[in-house]
Amino acid sequence: MSSDLKKILPENLYEASVLLASNKQHKAEKLLREYLFDNPLDVNAMKLLADIGIRQRAYFDAGNLLTRALDIEPDYDEARLSYANLLHARQLPFESLKQIEILLEKEPNNIHYLNLKAVNLAQANNHNEALLLFKDIKKRFSSNTLNKGQFYLQYGHTLRANGQIDEAINAYLDAIQCKEGYGEAYWGLANLKTYNFSEKDFNKIKSLLSDKNCKRHDYYHLLFTLGKAEEDRKNFKNSIAAYMKGNQVKSKEVLWNIDEFAIECKKIKSFFTKQFFNEFSDVGTDLNDPIFVVGHPRSGSTLIEQILSSHSLIEGTTEHQNIIALSRKISKKRKSSDKSHYPSAILEIKKEEFKKMGDAYINNTLDQRNTSKPYFIDKMPNNFFHIGLIHLILPNAKIIDARRNPMDCCFSNYKQLFGSGQGFTYSFNRIANYYLEYISLMEHWDEVLPGKIHRVVYENMVSDTENEIINLIKFCAFEIEEDCFNFFKNKRAVRTPSSEQVRQPIYTKGIGQWKNYDKYLKPLKDIVLRNE
Repeated sequence: MSSDLKKILPENLYEASVLLASNKQHKAEKLLREYLFDNPLDVNAMKLLADIGIRQRAYFDAGNLLTRALDIEPDYDEARLSYANLLHARQLPFESLKQIEILLEKEPNNIHYLNLKAVNLAQANNHNEALLLFKDIKKRFSSNTLNKGQFYLQYGHTLRANGQIDEAINAYLDAIQCKEGYGEAYWGLANLKTYNFSEKDFNKIKSLLSDKNCKRHDYYHLLFTLGKAEEDRKNFKNSIAAYMKGNQVKSKEVLWNIDEFAIECKKIKSFFTKQFFNEFSDVGTDLNDPIFVVGHPRSGSTLIEQILSSHSLIEGTTEHQNIIALSRKISKKRKSSDKSHYPSAILEIKKEEFKKMGDAYINNTLDQRNTSKPYFIDKMPNNFFHIGLIHLILPNAKIIDARRNPMDCCFSNYKQLFGSGQGFTYSFNRIANYYLEYISLMEHWDEVLPGKIHRVVYENMVSDTENEIINLIKFCAFEIEEDCFNFFKNKRAVRTPSSEQVRQPIYTKGIGQWKNYDKYLKPLKDIVLRNE
C-alpha cells in the first residue's frame, strides 16, 4: 500500500484497505462497519465496504453503498467505476454503460473505461460496436496501461460470439502469450469445441497442471481443457479423470444444495395450481413479443433459437436475466442467506401490477433487440422454474421446452465449465437430481397449463428435422419460411457454448457421446435412469 494513501486516508480506513489488499475481507468488513457507524457520511469507507460486498456477491448491499456514496459525492470517480463493475457483474450492461459514459465525459481516452465499455457492449449483444472498440483499444494500449491477457480474453469471447473463429483463436493465443498459464484462455480454445490442441500445447497444459504454484482459478480451467484435449484423442480414461478433478475443485467454490432446490420446486408446485391460474386468468399484459426457450442446459436450446431467429419476424437476443431478477425482487431476498418468500409473496401483489410487470419486462428488453423484428427469444434455460410467473405477467408468450437424452444432457453439463451460475453442474449427484427435479416440474406445468408448452426433443430434431421445424414454427403461430431450414447460414452473434455447432447443418455426432464414458458414469446413471 502506498505511503501517499496512508497520508490521505484516516488510520482506520488505511488499515481496512491494507486488510482488503491482503484478502482479509472479514477483518476489513468489521473495521469498516465500526468506522461507518461513527462516520456515516464517509464516502471512502462506503466504497471500500462496497468492494468487499462485490467480492462476496452481496450485490444489493454493495449497490446501496455505492449509490449513496455517489449521491453525496457525484464526482467520486473510483466509486462510479466500482458501481459500473458491479452492474456488469449483475449482467446489467445498459445500466453499467450509463455509468461508464459519465466517466468518459471527463476522460474520453481513459483506456480502462473504454475497455469496460467494450465488454459491456458485448454483454449487451452489440458485438459489432464492441469489436470496433476492442480494435481501437488494441491500437492505443501500452504494456503499462491495461491487463493485456484479460483484454485478449474478452476480445476472443466477442470474436467467437460473432462467428470470427480464426480471429478468436488468435486472440486466445495472444492472451496465453501475455499471461503464463492463463487457464481461462486455454479453456476459451477448448470451449470452441472445434479447436485441436497440438502435441506441444498438450504437453504444456500437463506441465502447467503439475506446477505447485498454479493458481486455483487457472487450475480448474486447465483441468477442463485437458479433459477436452484427452477426449479429442479418444483417451477417455484420462479425459474423465481430468473432468472429475476439475469438477471436484470447482464445486468447492460454487455452493449448491440439491435438497434446498427440491424444497423450492415443491413450493412452486404447491403454489401454482390449476385453481390458482383459474383465479388469475385475467392478469398480465396482452403483448406477445417474447418466445421463451427453457430447459436443462446443454439440451439443444441454442439450436432451437438459431432456427427460430432465422425467421423474418423473430430476433434471437440473449439469455435475459429479467425474469430471474423479478422473482428475486418478489422473494424479498437481499442476500443469498436470506429466507425467500417466493412464490408465496405473489399473493401480496395487486392484480393490476402483473400487467405492469409484463410491460416492464418488454420495455427492459428493448435495449437488447438490435433489429425491427416484432418478436424475440429469451433463451434463459433456468426460466423453466418460473413458468408460472411468466404466465402471470405474459400470458400470451410462447414457451418451448428443449429436451435431450438425459445421459447425453447431464454428462454434457458435467464436461462444461460455465462462465457463471449453473452451480448444480459440478458433481454427478447435483446434476442428476437437478435433472429429475426439472423433469418433475415440467410435468407439473404440463398438468396445470395444458397446451402452454411446446416440447422439442433434440433426437427427434436430428432424425426428422423438417417436420420438427414445421411443428415448432406452427406452435409459434408463424408462416413457414425456407430460411428456418437453412438456420446454419444465419450470421447472428451466438454467445453460448454451442455457438459453433449451430453454424453447421444438423449432425448426429452429439447423440450418445456419453457412451464413450459408460464405465465411469455409474453414479450418474443410477440416479438419472432409475425411473427409466
